[in-house]
Amino acid sequence: MHSAAAPAESSTGAGDPIHWEVVDEVERQFGILMVNAKNSLKTRAAAIDPQLSMMGFKVLTLLVRSGAKQQGFLAEQMEIDKAMMSRTIKSLECLGLAERRMDPEDGRAQLVSMTTEGRQRMDTMLAGDRRMLQDRLSEWGTEEVRRFADLLAKLNDSKS
Repeated sequence: MHSAAAPAESSTGAGDPIHWEVVDEVERQFGILMVNAKNSLKTRAAAIDPQLSMMGFKVLTLLVRSGAKQQGFLAEQMEIDKAMMSRTIKSLECLGLAERRMDPEDGRAQLVSMTTEGRQRMDTMLAGDRRMLQDRLSEWGTEEVRRFADLLAKLNDSKS
């Protein structure tokens, strides 16, 4: 959160009091975005399976992006301990969304992958998300969408 003491003036307009009012509004909008994102995760998980936890949904999302991976890699990426990852994968297996098999390159490790059913459900949910985003941005001009994408990329690339 922005504190009352503004950082030193810079060439970006940071010394302008109006700049900090706008930054405060950005911060407020991010707060709304984060609440909406959390609610969206719950809705998206339930669309795949009413019993799917948010952690399970996050694992499936990671598997969509990365393909089959070792449990240890998934735990590391999710920043959770291996026991929690094992329980999450067990839950995904019980729901028929993921499966484990021995890693052919490392017989001590197991690879986790999505089942065909899990992949189909994720694809259906993702297609719905894509349509919703396209609908929300359909009234924006191409240059507005391009500028929005560029600003998001700039924000995502910022060093913190």
